[in-house]
Amino acid sequence: MIRLTVFYNLLPGSDEAAFLRLRQAERRDPAATMPGVARADFGLVTESPLAGQGRAPNDLPFRFMTVAEWETREAFESSFYHESLQAQVGEIGSKTSDALFLVSEILTGTDNCVEMP
Repeated sequence: MIRLTVFYNLLPGSDEAAFLRLRQAERRDPAATMPGVARADFGLVTESPLAGQGRAPNDLPFRFMTVAEWETREAFESSFYHESLQAQVGEIGSKTSDALFLVSEILTGTDNCVEMP
C-alpha cells in the first residue's frame, strides 16, 4: 500500500470557514476521485502534543491534512504523476501555502474496525 499524506495551510487572508464548508459539502473528497485511490481522508490538524524544531506543543505548522491510499506503487505512480493530475495539484498548490507532500510505503497495518464519526 502506498499512502500520500499532504499537510498544508490556506493562503493568508483565506476564509477558513468557507473552505471547510466547501470541502465538507462535496459528495466525495477530491483526493478520492484520483484514479486507483482505495481510501481518502481530509482532516483538520488540531494538536501537536510534542514540541519540536523550535515549536512549543500545539504551535502547529499545518492546519489541514489530506491522505490518499493506493493498493500498489504502480497504481500510485500512474495516477499521481499523470500529467493531468499534476496540473490539478499545481492549481490546488496555488491556493494553499506551506504544502508538504509525503509518500509512504505501508509495511504493516492493523485495522481494529473502529467506526469513525
